[in-house]
Amino acid sequence: MEESKPGPLLKTQSARCMDCGTPFCHQDNSGCPLGNKIPEFNELVYQNRWREALDRLLETNNFPEFTGRVCPAPCEGSCVLGIIENPVSIKSIECSIIDKAFEEGWMVPRPPLERTGKKVAIVGSGPAGLAAADQLNKMGHSVTVFERADRIGGLMMYGVPNMKADKINTVQRRVDLMAKEGVSFVVNANVGKDPTYSLDRLREEHDAIVLAVGATKPRDLPVPGRDLSGVHFAMEFLHANTKSLLDSNLLDANYISAKGKKVVVIGGGDTGTDCIGTSIRHGCSSIVNLELLPQPPQKRAPETVTVTGAYKAHLIPVVLRRWFKPKDPRSYEVLTKRLIGDENGVVKGLEVVRVQWEKDASGRFQFKEVEGSEEIIGADLVLLAMGFLGPEETLAEKLGLERDNRSNFKAEYGRFSTNVEGVFAAGDCRRGQSLVVWAISEGRQAAAQVNRYLMKDETDANINTDGQEELVSNRQTIMT
Repeated sequence: MEESKPGPLLKTQSARCMDCGTPFCHQDNSGCPLGNKIPEFNELVYQNRWREALDRLLETNNFPEFTGRVCPAPCEGSCVLGIIENPVSIKSIECSIIDKAFEEGWMVPRPPLERTGKKVAIVGSGPAGLAAADQLNKMGHSVTVFERADRIGGLMMYGVPNMKADKINTVQRRVDLMAKEGVSFVVNANVGKDPTYSLDRLREEHDAIVLAVGATKPRDLPVPGRDLSGVHFAMEFLHANTKSLLDSNLLDANYISAKGKKVVVIGGGDTGTDCIGTSIRHGCSSIVNLELLPQPPQKRAPETVTVTGAYKAHLIPVVLRRWFKPKDPRSYEVLTKRLIGDENGVVKGLEVVRVQWEKDASGRFQFKEVEGSEEIIGADLVLLAMGFLGPEETLAEKLGLERDNRSNFKAEYGRFSTNVEGVFAAGDCRRGQSLVVWAISEGRQAAAQVNRYLMKDETDANINTDGQEELVSNRQTIMT
């Protein structure tokens, strides 16, 4: 099917996708965890066959509009072309395909033709929960998604700033489509804490439960002065900002403002970058970003030129480099020693020290402080963006869930079933803090296992005794 042609830059990028003997971009052990058929949809875009490119993309990815905007693109880090020059801009092509699909009206509700009569509760509406809900609904099960916030979307709604993913035209648009396909959504439902949504009730009313509550326990900074006013976890800052933006376009002032303040962000990952971008939009007077680890390489290191070992550097977005010319706000190998407050208990600065990373006798990297490198940094607002330590304990304690040594819900990868009958776990609450593309992948895989669990009785009922005996006989023959 011939469609409108791609723009010149997009056509150039799709043309750069090579006829690789072994493409690594779509393999989950080195590239895309979803197994997106990247060379195939790139070729279809190059040929202007957009509708076919969409079909190929949706075979493996429920929400390309999410991954096309916020995924760090491990596929590009594994692009064979990246060995000798810049990799193909796969993420931009993916985003263009799905955006065009919505513009052309190709994304219409497709509810299942039949229902199985089985009911599934999904707790958590982030990418993992939504992917599981979408898959299970397509299989004909009746799915209800429970979300404790006032809007559906989880991290995509309140964790990722609006500047990276428009909440109405990206997240809510997809939620509305899923609702038309038959998925039920319940907001302000704090499962396990709100008596209305007790776990006993959920288990009684549903045939299976999928926990996709994310890894929402933030890593704290245990230093003197942590309790000073003006020190906040990153998600407090980001969540409140997005909610106020959606509720009133920031007119209600129900958010933590960085306007006119000296902002220090501790943590150099994606969340830290989101805090930087949001603070700049507020109109902060200055910004400093502190990271304990060394600066990552801007390109693949010589020792990792093979594709399977390709290193995807965490590059600061181009827009940040433009804002901060010529000075880069990032400082690497910096340890915060204490937070300093004024007479009113409000933060006014940090004492930091430089560190060096070296291998110890066992070969493990350890840091040591650089003597005489102490300094004071002024700050009116300190945002802690140092990662997350796993899911909150409430659900695990009330359900009696086993947890792994990192406090995540224990559920074997590939099976996703917990030690509690009929309860499954997927996404960050199972694997720990990770990428949106891994969350969608786990949601899809968990849905397949839930479907097997739900339909086991029907499958067994269709197997007669002779068939079972023949199956056992075949197994014995193979074993001998």
